[in-house]
Amino acid sequence: MPLHLIKLCVGPGTIEDLSARQERHRSEALRSGADPAPFHTTRMIPKRHAEIVGSGSIYWVIKGTLSCRQAITAIEPFTGSDGIARCRLVFDARLVPVSPRSYRPFQGWRYLSPKDAPGDLDAARSGDLAEMPEALRRELVSLGLL
Repeated sequence: MPLHLIKLCVGPGTIEDLSARQERHRSEALRSGADPAPFHTTRMIPKRHAEIVGSGSIYWVIKGTLSCRQAITAIEPFTGSDGIARCRLVFDARLVPVSPRSYRPFQGWRYLSPKDAPGDLDAARSGDLAEMPEALRRELVSLGLL
């Protein structure tokens, strides 16, 4: 059974903003010869990393709403140039919108079990909700209507 992570997305205000930021990093990585896969660096390695890699995702909370997910393809511990141990969470490039849910701020990341993870938004399963603009979904979540 896969295990997921949930993390606040600091900076981008929409899924499109997050995608654009990751695309900028990808372009810079390709120009410099680095790995172009999207990633996030954190101080701690998840203790349950074996349950996450290859089958889990990171769920992004954008502006107080659980909005999308990305598959986690690798978790790579490393030591920074300052001698501090860190961890790189490497993601699949595809951002998948999920059924929106209000989420309060928190520090770091949290584990998210599959039974608590929201479903993906697609037209076949979610109908009009998948077609709705992200800003409208976020507003309806904030009003408690979704």
